Amino acid sequence: MTDGIEAVTRSALALALDAASMRQQAIATNIANANVVGYVPQRVSFEAQMVDVQRGMEQSGRIDALALAQVRPRIEPAVDEGGAAGQVQLDVEAAEMARNAVHYQALVKGLSRHFSILSMAAGDGRK
Repeated sequence: MTDGIEAVTRSALALALDAASMRQQAIATNIANANVVGYVPQRVSFEAQMVDVQRGMEQSGRIDALALAQVRPRIEPAVDEGGAAGQVQLDVEAAEMARNAVHYQALVKGLSRHFSILSMAAGDGRK
């Protein structure tokens, strides 16, 4: 079964909103535990999963909601490229929180426009 672009768009936006919400929680937890000895900062794993889905879509040449259904944003320990846990840097976390808030607002606006288009289509273009 091939899902329409509407279902894929809605699924992708919902996943991105879930990831942004989870990212806000992880950043808040990092800030709250900034001075705790041994605390390992948290990050959300989402974008890399979406890149994999995008590559799969490019290879298959079609949009697949099933691939999106397997994407699950999750909180993971933040480790550097050497595998070591980093420290919480308050200025970096505050900047990430602001960036994430703007990203979330953009996603909500995109979802709102998506539903407006569906509403207009359902009403034959009448307001």
